Amino acid sequence: MELKACKIYLVTDEKACLGKDFYDCIEEAIKGGVKIVQLREKNISTKDFYEKALKVKEICKNYGALFIINDRLDIAQAVGADGVHLGQSDMPIEKAREILKDKFLIGATARNVEEAKRAELLGADYIGSGAIFGTSTKDNAKKLEMEELKKIVVSVKIPVFAIGGININNVSSLKNIDLQGICAVSGILSEKDCKKAVDIMLKNFN
Repeated sequence: MELKACKIYLVTDEKACLGKDFYDCIEEAIKGGVKIVQLREKNISTKDFYEKALKVKEICKNYGALFIINDRLDIAQAVGADGVHLGQSDMPIEKAREILKDKFLIGATARNVEEAKRAELLGADYIGSGAIFGTSTKDNAKKLEMEELKKIVVSVKIPVFAIGGININNVSSLKNIDLQGICAVSGILSEKDCKKAVDIMLKNFN
């Protein structure tokens, strides 16, 4: 699947499921229209991350969604993911590209035009920019102003996804600025009906 076909990008956080089954939430979100799933795990063992990744990969494979691993190149390679997403404090993009060759997508976090241009130059396939509305899932995430997001979008040729506090109530404000799509965490996983939440997001974003 090409990134151009992807509008809604789910980033996981099991706590955001609020007691609902983690894997069911992912599956329902994909049924609703999620085309990319990023498994983000910061506080579990490598073994548990690997086993969780295998399960999520299987769900993605069943529905034809792209599967991205946050940060961990070793996990991405071990499970045969479609790509990795790298933050500013993760492995340098150029080193990741050297290791992964062209077999994996590489996403990069960029909070300003300079970071976005650099990510593109170093070989990133797409950019995630935020936190556009603030966020409850990352303590150190600074709010990104809408004007800066617009500048990022026009500064690069690779797809840009907005992230950070995006939900069914505010996603419509991100229309018409040439974003490739939006990334959501709690805005999907914390909703009672994940499938319906994605469906609403798609209608309000397009």
